[in-house]
Amino acid sequence: MTNLLTAASLVFLTASAPAPAPSRSTPQPQAEAPAQPQTPAQSQDQPDAPSDRRVDPSQPDFTIIGLPTTLKIPRFASAFRVTHRFGRPLGAGDFGDLASDFFGFDSGAQIGLEYRFGIMAGTQIGIHRTSNQTIEFFAQQHVLGQDRSPVGLDIIGTAEGTENFTESYSPAIGAVISRTLGRHGALYAHPIWVNNTNEQPSDVSDENNNTFIIGLGGRMRIRPTLYLVGEVIPRFGYTPDAVYASFGIEKRAGGHSFQLNFSNGLGTTLAQLARGGQPSNDWFIGFNISRKFF
Repeated sequence: MTNLLTAASLVFLTASAPAPAPSRSTPQPQAEAPAQPQTPAQSQDQPDAPSDRRVDPSQPDFTIIGLPTTLKIPRFASAFRVTHRFGRPLGAGDFGDLASDFFGFDSGAQIGLEYRFGIMAGTQIGIHRTSNQTIEFFAQQHVLGQDRSPVGLDIIGTAEGTENFTESYSPAIGAVISRTLGRHGALYAHPIWVNNTNEQPSDVSDENNNTFIIGLGGRMRIRPTLYLVGEVIPRFGYTPDAVYASFGIEKRAGGHSFQLNFSNGLGTTLAQLARGGQPSNDWFIGFNISRKFF
């Protein structure tokens, strides 16, 4: 009987005893819990950059070779470009002559310096000066993007003059139409009217002094930072010499773009491109280097 009472007492004491206090190590998972929502908070503190500040793999630069693209420049951002067209025709002489001139790189060149600036979102202005003392002022306004339309659309206007913008003025106005191909590149069309494309306008009547161009160009991405580029400019109206054409290969490295190109002309402004390529079907080697400051 005594043993029975003892066993019953032990059962009662065990059932009524308070549960053991949790160990100090138990709250450790609770201390880690606040760390989980930190990632969304950090993403809010550091939002994604605006779309016009990101690298656009389909159109990484503001020009194809000589013709413009619809790439937007952010407000108060800028970009600089150097164009270089060597003056030695690649077909002059035999291969030995070409090699002795280092494939044209030893010859003189027409050089262009360009600076563009974003005065507001979607609006950019700039100046382009070539070494033959031609100065071109330009402005470009973004109108439509492919988020609202099947194509992108910009309006462009330029004012160009020779002899450091003191003679032979050639204004131009037109549109830049683009169609990006996902992340693989883009295609372009440029319906642009250019006035005073004749370098000696006093020798012709007014109706023979304007050129309407329909530039066609494209950029194809063949590697993550490597592109093939090309453009051709059919014309109507005053159309001297040959139709301008150019092609090249381009490498993007951060904010820089390096392009090696081949053209049948030396022009880099809209009026120079509208005048066409060389009538003798000569081709010239050249390059573009551009740098974005944003």
